[in-house]
Amino acid sequence: MKNSRKDLQKFSTRRGVRDRARRELLRLAEQTNVGTRGTKIKFTEEPYYRRSYSGSRGSEIIAEGTFSESARGFGFVRIEGEERDVFIPEHRTGNALSTDTVKIAYRRFLSTDGEIRTEGRVLSITEYGKACVIGTVDSDVVRLHKKRINRLYLIPDDGKIKRRIFLRYDGGAKVGDKVMAKLIRGEEYSYTLEADVLDNFGESNTKEANYLAVLAECEIDTEFTKEELRLAEEAASEPVSYEGRVVHNEVIFTIDSESAKDLDDAISLSKDSDGGYTLGVHIADVSHYIKEKTALDRLVMARATSVYFTDKVVPMLPPSLSNGACSLNPGEDKYTLSAIMKLDGAGNIISARVEPSVIRSRVKGIYSEINRIFDGSAEADILEKYKDCLPTLHLMHELYVILLKKSVARGALELESAEAEIILGENGEPIDIIKRTRGDAERMIEQFMLSANEAVATMLLEEEIPCVYRVHEPPPHDKMADFINYAHNLGFNTDSISAEKCESRDLAALMDEARERGIAEAVSYACLRSMSKAAYSEIHRPHFGLGIKNYCHFTSPIRRLSDLATHRIIHRVLFEGKAKEKYRGYAKRAAAAATDGELRATAAERRIDELYKCIYMSCRIGEIFDATVSSVTSFGIFTVLENTCEGLVPMSELPAEFFYDEKNLSLRSSKSVIKIGDKLKIRVEEADITRGKLLFSLSEEPR
Repeated sequence: MKNSRKDLQKFSTRRGVRDRARRELLRLAEQTNVGTRGTKIKFTEEPYYRRSYSGSRGSEIIAEGTFSESARGFGFVRIEGEERDVFIPEHRTGNALSTDTVKIAYRRFLSTDGEIRTEGRVLSITEYGKACVIGTVDSDVVRLHKKRINRLYLIPDDGKIKRRIFLRYDGGAKVGDKVMAKLIRGEEYSYTLEADVLDNFGESNTKEANYLAVLAECEIDTEFTKEELRLAEEAASEPVSYEGRVVHNEVIFTIDSESAKDLDDAISLSKDSDGGYTLGVHIADVSHYIKEKTALDRLVMARATSVYFTDKVVPMLPPSLSNGACSLNPGEDKYTLSAIMKLDGAGNIISARVEPSVIRSRVKGIYSEINRIFDGSAEADILEKYKDCLPTLHLMHELYVILLKKSVARGALELESAEAEIILGENGEPIDIIKRTRGDAERMIEQFMLSANEAVATMLLEEEIPCVYRVHEPPPHDKMADFINYAHNLGFNTDSISAEKCESRDLAALMDEARERGIAEAVSYACLRSMSKAAYSEIHRPHFGLGIKNYCHFTSPIRRLSDLATHRIIHRVLFEGKAKEKYRGYAKRAAAAATDGELRATAAERRIDELYKCIYMSCRIGEIFDATVSSVTSFGIFTVLENTCEGLVPMSELPAEFFYDEKNLSLRSSKSVIKIGDKLKIRVEEADITRGKLLFSLSEEPR
């Protein structure tokens, strides 16, 4: 019997109500110690009905999508138009690996729990997503041509790849080495995978080998070519010319971290007679030095961003530019693009202009020192250092308070994220990990940069000039619905939040309540999971998280391609009068490269942090820590320590039999419930340096 989707939906609703009622009755019986052994609950008003995955292949739907492999061998394929990913059983994956594009045949069916499900089989792999794999070399005795031989194989770092990958060419690697190998693909229904070693990083349990592996996998190039270095040094040696530029002599200075060497933004501020403000955000004019269609231009497009690791920075530009000619070092005349904004007393931007300029920074401001000035704890030497800037600093703090109130009023979403500050000893090993804090100085600069980015994007949009916008789409409806359900179960009033028409101010209000209840980090984590990812685009769209309609990145051209591209377009179109259409294609290419570079850099930074955290925690095996549940899954719970180290407590390590409640993002047993935000005590069981993963167990039963 064939069922239309409408019929299935109707039946699903009827059966789903009954089965959910049955499960709820059984759960309540367990929790009240009534016992359910041998208990059956039967609804007699309608006959029992069951459908499963069966029927002729003629009823299958043919589609194409991206395959995602699970750790247990089965997989899922994301198909456009399907509400759920299509389930692919282990014996029907067709040798596909995660990120492969596959052609599948699948059908919908009604499961015994009354829900519409999908199941299919891989017909072919249309595009390989994974070309190389990184892992540790091991060996085993295998039969080959009726002979037993010792053969090397690879244990992938990616836990989703469970199959052995035999090394066809080992490149001299030995057991225990960490290598990158190129997969040999083509025989789609052969369960055996083979690979050729491309690079050997060394012993897999060392920091150095794992560090190099992360750089290779994320395609982070740490070296510059001779041609790139030569061109950078030539450009940096040019004397500063004042022709065609506005020279700013007012009090201007930078504010950054103590370790920063690439200073690309400086600020100035004055108060107008009408009670408003004139804010100057002066940004290093990197586009002056990076000429089009040169090796440096190709370098910027390839790297797209600087990468900031625990122990070093991998700059987008050679040091002679990033730390030298382009950096707004104090006491030196520097080329800049200045965004000059008129703001009223409420912090609204009344007008803005961008002009080529030359500035001289008075001082290199340090966040920690300026925070002491703001809170009144600054020592005499700090006050002496900033004596020429103190009146301006206090005026800046005044404007910052106004801009912060405006940000809150428009509903800018500020999620709590625990950023780690990893302290290294003289030997380069981690000796402490603390949570990084942000004071008024950091937040003040953030507000000023937001104003400049908004003003420039608005100006370019009104002039119909191409731009590399920073865009953030609203959350997907299904993910936001899950978050709303999660927040409701935590006791939040979610009546004003709509999954279909979610607004950032509604989520911001919920986050304020979460801070008051002391569970902001847990709620932030759950909220972040429901969010779309921000990206770069040549097409104008609003930024959901910031609550800003027009937004681009203009303020960090030393370290970001997106900002440099916008600078170049301003120069060529706005200042030099070149055709707008000529740079629309460039904006599109730059946006795509900037998004890709950001994803690679973010992944590399996160994994290097995880590596250092594992090294730090490897000396603390067996110790007990206070932890907060950060995520709940079907295979266990992730918990995060006060020092930001996060690890998995597998289901097998829990003290009782728990089942996963997907809708409420919790684990439940007959005696207790574990949910995001719960406080637990954990014991450190394992620190896997090769994969950057921590394994915990519970030191006491959850209440």
